[in-house]
Amino acid sequence: MVIKLVNKVDKKKGNLFIFLEILSCEGGIQSYVKDIFQAYQDLAISTKPPESVPDADILLLRDGPECDNPYQSKSLNFYYLKTQPAWLGRFRLAVTLIWCLLKKQPKQVFCGHINLAPLVQTLCVPMGIPYTVSTHGKEIWEKLPNKYRQALQKASRIISVSRYTRDRSCEKNHLDPEKFQLLPCMVDGDIFIPKPKPVDMIEHYNLQGAKVLMTVARLWSGDPYKGVDITIRALPKILQIFPEVKYLVIGRGDDKPRLAKLAQDLGVAEKVVFAGFVPTEDLVKHYQVADAYVMPSQEGFGIVYLEAMACGIPVLSGDADGSADPLQDGKLGWRVPHREPEAVANACIEILKGDDQRCNSQWLREESLKVFGRVAFTERLRQLLDL
Repeated sequence: MVIKLVNKVDKKKGNLFIFLEILSCEGGIQSYVKDIFQAYQDLAISTKPPESVPDADILLLRDGPECDNPYQSKSLNFYYLKTQPAWLGRFRLAVTLIWCLLKKQPKQVFCGHINLAPLVQTLCVPMGIPYTVSTHGKEIWEKLPNKYRQALQKASRIISVSRYTRDRSCEKNHLDPEKFQLLPCMVDGDIFIPKPKPVDMIEHYNLQGAKVLMTVARLWSGDPYKGVDITIRALPKILQIFPEVKYLVIGRGDDKPRLAKLAQDLGVAEKVVFAGFVPTEDLVKHYQVADAYVMPSQEGFGIVYLEAMACGIPVLSGDADGSADPLQDGKLGWRVPHREPEAVANACIEILKGDDQRCNSQWLREESLKVFGRVAFTERLRQLLDL
């Protein structure tokens, strides 16, 4: 009986993941996928017997072997397919995917981006291998070209980071909501922690005596939905009540000149600090310097809200996007019309007064980690993988 059980476990089919680029750049999707890698490893270590968590093959289209990869392990096997010219990389991806499907016959294929879904559909459907497509936000918020819509419709499951992304993509692309499973972002409570304002950050940005509003966002003119301009427009009203306020903007991009001119035109240029790019490992100290995290945006989810709340910082978001999930429908933060400076100003004033339960640092941290901490994320992944 024991021998038969071991043989059954040994023959358990693995999982196959396919992504665009994860290790060679930073961003919300990249952080999300890295959390999946870490959770998969955690499951492989903690599950008894360990063999019940099958090994996974991971195909990376635009990452090369020179990338630093702390996730390479016995349970995670990576294929680096970056090649110049780009078309050759896509060819290598298709060939490698065919080889994996034929040779390893995975239990299921996880497609990490809608742009890869037509290829995965073309190869998996004839072989009878189920596939799941992971969706994040705006890339599926509008009506998709037919080949992408069909790839979603034929998927066995669709993963969404938020209810908003699920509902909007169903409406625009005629998808079955029953196919969707939620795997929201997570925050590491061991990294993002509350601490007194770091003195070196205060001095570096000249924030002595200031109440600090903060945003972490890409400043790209082609994608101005982060709401930095709206927060700048809200500053004159906020300054009437809190003249010591400063606005710390973290991020880089070609929209900075427009934003700086807007601040100049409104007479608040000395109140806006453009910090530029900040590496991920330095973000914690920047959150800790803030009195409020302000991003009246349109997000697929918004992991930055979780990071701020884990640091005990109250948050403000837009009211018509995926931020409803991290803010737990307003239980944990302020949700306002994302293009209305007056609404942003009024909410910021409330936050800075500090009278609301949502400004309680310890409570805010505990409530956010309870739902979106590492333990909760790993358990959701376990259920998603049917382990």
